[in-house]
Amino acid sequence: MVKERFTIGNLAEKSKLSIHTIRFYEKEGLIPFIERSPTGFRLYEEEHIEWLRFICCLRETGMSISKLKDFVNLTVQGEATTDQRIGMLEDQRIFIESQVGALLQYIAMINHKIEMYSHTTAISKD
Repeated sequence: MVKERFTIGNLAEKSKLSIHTIRFYEKEGLIPFIERSPTGFRLYEEEHIEWLRFICCLRETGMSISKLKDFVNLTVQGEATTDQRIGMLEDQRIFIESQVGALLQYIAMINHKIEMYSHTTAISKD
């Protein structure tokens, strides 16, 4: 079965990222295994869309470009680095969980203030 290949414009459309963002990620070395056409155009495959989604997930959860580069380099090295990649992902999960905990505390504080202000407003209307 022949894999479908995309231009950068197609990839941008399918991944919902801008061409500028994709080129930035490429320049930073975050999109491995890109083939080129005989005329030199980059050719992307479905796997690149999934990879970009994963990279965006890691970025949105606070992983730095530097750590992303490390992760990509480990990925390119293959199965021998699986444990290191798992370790990086576990560290990221712990970081996210701490962020979620902090955000839940902030929600509780905001809810408390809303209740205080609502109670004050109700009293002043009486």
